[in-house]
Amino acid sequence: MELRNIAIIAHVDHGKTTMVDEMLKQGGVFRENQAVNDRVMDSGDLERERGITILAKNTAVQYGDTKINIVDTPGHADFGGEVERVLKMVNGVVLIVDAAEGPMPQTRFVLQQALKLGHKVIVAVNKIDRPDARIHEVIDEVLELLMELDATDEQLDSPMVFCSARRGIASYSPEVEGTDLRPLFETILNYIPAPEKDVEAPFQMLVSSIDYNEYVGRIAIGRIERGTIRQNQEIVVCNAAKPEMAMKAKAVNLYVFEGLSKTAVTQSEAGDIIALSGIGDVTIGDTICASDCVEALPFVEISAPTMEMTFSVNDSPFAGTEGKFVTSRNLRERLFRETLKDVSLRVSETDSTDSFNVAGRGEMHLSILIETMRREGYEFQVSPPRVLNKTIDGVLCEPFERVVIDVPDECVGSVIEKMGVRKGELSEMNPMGMRTRLTFIIPSRGLFGYRNEFLSDTRGEGIMASVFDSYQPFKGEVRRRNTGSLIAFETGDAVAYGIFNVQDRGAMFIGPGVKVYGGMVVGVSPKAEDIVVNVCKKKQLTNTRASGSDEALRLVPPRILSLEQCLEFLGDDELLEVTPENLRLRKRVLDHSMRMKILKGGKK
Repeated sequence: MELRNIAIIAHVDHGKTTMVDEMLKQGGVFRENQAVNDRVMDSGDLERERGITILAKNTAVQYGDTKINIVDTPGHADFGGEVERVLKMVNGVVLIVDAAEGPMPQTRFVLQQALKLGHKVIVAVNKIDRPDARIHEVIDEVLELLMELDATDEQLDSPMVFCSARRGIASYSPEVEGTDLRPLFETILNYIPAPEKDVEAPFQMLVSSIDYNEYVGRIAIGRIERGTIRQNQEIVVCNAAKPEMAMKAKAVNLYVFEGLSKTAVTQSEAGDIIALSGIGDVTIGDTICASDCVEALPFVEISAPTMEMTFSVNDSPFAGTEGKFVTSRNLRERLFRETLKDVSLRVSETDSTDSFNVAGRGEMHLSILIETMRREGYEFQVSPPRVLNKTIDGVLCEPFERVVIDVPDECVGSVIEKMGVRKGELSEMNPMGMRTRLTFIIPSRGLFGYRNEFLSDTRGEGIMASVFDSYQPFKGEVRRRNTGSLIAFETGDAVAYGIFNVQDRGAMFIGPGVKVYGGMVVGVSPKAEDIVVNVCKKKQLTNTRASGSDEALRLVPPRILSLEQCLEFLGDDELLEVTPENLRLRKRVLDHSMRMKILKGGKK
């Protein structure tokens, strides 16, 4: 049987998962009358809620006599580690580009990784039926990007197809409307090479992904580089970085991918992507070999994290009341377990036994981990995000991001002003009809807390995407925010009377009946200073009632913050308390008088 191994890569929201849906449907994976959800590959609750792909996933379709193994990858820059590791499994990529937006930051990143590995590239211009599609300009932009990334002559001649993934059509020319995805399938078969097969050589496979099943434990996923493996065969697991850690094991179960499921087989040979269970401590980057020929394969170097947060045991007055897993042992075990399947995450111990430094690619990367742990019943607290600086040739350097912003023309001045305050430098400015595309190089910390402000400045019409660019010399101080916090004075239940007397001082985050404690942040003050307020204050009752004194209190609805908004809001002296039921902003030092001493330079 003929084989093709491909990855679908693109910027977020350019249609990767929708394209895979249609390829599965037209590849005969579903019955004609079968009801199928949209974005069927986004199987996780968080993926479906947020409309983004977080984990790379494997599937396969049959087209004629050829089996096409497909890897659907994330498009968000924070999950670039997922893309980097799975590209080792494939022989070519389908690069999807939006016909209106054109190449975006993540398009550049994922294409650069594919070109580095020498993969063949098929360019699929998607969403050609958008009213604002600018197909010919986007073709030119893709070719310019390939030239910028030093593509070879063969890669510059990459074939292009023009698709509408939502409608399940593709064609070889933008002027011709397709009827199905046959042109895309044919291009894959004709242009992407079949994997090289050396069936007679000793078995060897690089583990590029890890799955988990509570019945069989860890499942190693990867492409067989050479040889054949049979069920119950004796194997050796080794790692190029740790040659002394080689261990013997047995291939208990073998699976190949068919559609959305894994099918058990008794043997498989070079070129195919398989899943293998029965190895207890296998991790991403390990090599599985035949026992008589132990040779470790090098693993792709994953880009280092650029941002860090401190996860610690919850020590607020409400600690332990809402979570199932609350101890430092629970927290440590869960964080280190995450590093086994997320290769771009780093967890390190601190001086305290109750806290751990967790480094990742960005706020989204870490917020997804926080939300996942929260839903699993963990209770903990996290610090504000901070960037990881480096000293290069004796100079302190910090991570910079390339930010691409599409905004209506009338919002350009406001965006340039705000980015300038945050040390951003405008590198490109291109008009696009009624909109303008701005490209900035800005310190990563300059983006902390800006996304909500950006949406307000552009009335929700702006599009902002960023990807790591480089390390550059430190740019000096950047203010995280220019507002203060409203801080609860005492522990108790917030009451309408107390909130009514406080709401003139700023926007509230809580409503009546919410339990609060002294030192908890209950709102935001427009002034750049913290204000202590008493939201638990009750009205003193008297025997006599004057007319008009008991009219209904009009409360402004509270501003309920999402997890990302809480992380953006956090000041340097604040923490976020995360429980399965609540997100609470709080000061590091809860006692008001202690905070005042610290502020005035007294003893800590």
